[in-house]
Amino acid sequence: MRPLFEPHRYKVFHGGRGSGKSWAFARALLIQSVEKKLRILCCREVQKSIKQSVHQLLVDQIQELGFGYLFDVTDIAIRGKNGSEFYFSGLATHTVESVKSYEGVDRVWLEESQNISKKSLDILIPTIRKPGSEIWLSLNPNLETDEVYQRFVVQPPDDCVVVQVNYDDNKWFPEVLEKERLHCKKYRPKEYENIWEGKPLIVAEGAIYADEFQEMVDQHRINLVTHDPMLKAHCIFDLGWNDAMTIIVAQRAGSEVRIIDYIQESFHTLDWYSNELKKRPYNWGKVWLPHDGVTKDYKTGKSALDIMTALGWNCEIIPIGEVEHGIRLARMLFPRLWMDKEKTTLLQECLKRYRRAINSTTGQPTGPLHDEYSHGADAFRYLATCVDMLKNDNIVKRRRADDYRTGDWMS
Repeated sequence: MRPLFEPHRYKVFHGGRGSGKSWAFARALLIQSVEKKLRILCCREVQKSIKQSVHQLLVDQIQELGFGYLFDVTDIAIRGKNGSEFYFSGLATHTVESVKSYEGVDRVWLEESQNISKKSLDILIPTIRKPGSEIWLSLNPNLETDEVYQRFVVQPPDDCVVVQVNYDDNKWFPEVLEKERLHCKKYRPKEYENIWEGKPLIVAEGAIYADEFQEMVDQHRINLVTHDPMLKAHCIFDLGWNDAMTIIVAQRAGSEVRIIDYIQESFHTLDWYSNELKKRPYNWGKVWLPHDGVTKDYKTGKSALDIMTALGWNCEIIPIGEVEHGIRLARMLFPRLWMDKEKTTLLQECLKRYRRAINSTTGQPTGPLHDEYSHGADAFRYLATCVDMLKNDNIVKRRRADDYRTGDWMS
C-alpha cells in the first residue's frame, strides 16, 4: 500500500475480497487529510443515500486511528479541524455542468470502481484538474471488458500506479473470511478465482446465458468467421430510436448458424441502416423484423415493413412469442452457433451482460432487465425464433468482384 503515499495522478488497486483495499484507502486518505488541508471526493457510480457511500467506513477508521478529536462528523459530512473536507456523491446522475463544483478537489476515491461507466469517467476526469490532484480507484474486477479495467489495468495511462492485491497479501486476513474462502473454493469453484483472487470474469455474474456463452468461448466458436458468398445473409432487427437499433447478420449452413456481422446504433432512420447494409458485400437474403415492424408511424403513416420493402428488401415479420419462450430457444441455438470475433464485439457484450431484474422486496430474479445490453440480446432472441426459417433459396452463381461492390445485385 506504500504507493498510496507517493505522488501519482492515478492509483489503481485491484483484486479479490479480504485484501484490505478499502481499509487502506480510508486510512491513507484520513492520514493525508490530517497532514494538510485537502478536499476529498468519495464516489460510486450509484449512490442514492449516504448509507451507500464510504461515509461509515471512514467514521469507523477515524475511531480506529484515534483521530476523533481531529474531525467533526455529521450524518452527511466529515470535516477536519484543519479545514479538510470529505464529500460523497454518486456519479451516474452528474452532467458536465453539475460536476464542475468539484474542480478544486485534491483527491477522488472511486470505490467499487468496476461499476463506473465510461460516461461517468469522461465527465469526471477532465474536471479534476487542480495541480497535484489524484484519482484513486479500488475495485474487485467484474468483466475484463469493463471500462475501468480496460482503461486503468489493461492499458493504464501515464503516471498511473497499478497494484494487484489479494487476501494472501493481507497479514491481518481474519479467520472468519478464511473459512468463507475455503468454502467458496470447495463448493463454488467457478466463482472462486474472481471473488478471492481478483481475476476478471468472461461472463457477468448472474447473466442469463452465462453457461452457454462460456461454452462457446471454451470451444473457440467465437473466432474469425468468414462469410460464405454462396449462402444467403439474413438481417434480424430489433427496432429502436432513442434506444439502440440492433441488426444481426447471420448465415445458415445446414444446422450450423454463423453470425458474421452486427450493427448497433441510435438516432438513425431506416434508410441509413439500409445503406450501411448495402455497403457490405454479402449475398442478401431476407430482412426479419419484430412484430412492431408492422406498426404505422403516426407522422408518416408508414411502418418499418413498408419502408424496408420500399428500399428494396425482401422482408418478413418474426412470429410473436413470449420472452421466456424466446430465451429457451436462444439457449438451444448456442450449441449450433459461431460468431465472428471482431465484427460482433458489441453483441458479445450484450450476451455476456444480459441479466434479470431483481425484485427489491423479495430479492428474487424476475424478467430480463431492460438496459443498454438488452437490445442486442432481444435481436439474438429473435434470431433464435426465426432461425429455422432462414433459407438459402435462389443461391447465386459466383460473381465478379465488381458485382459485389454495387448494391444493385441484391435479391
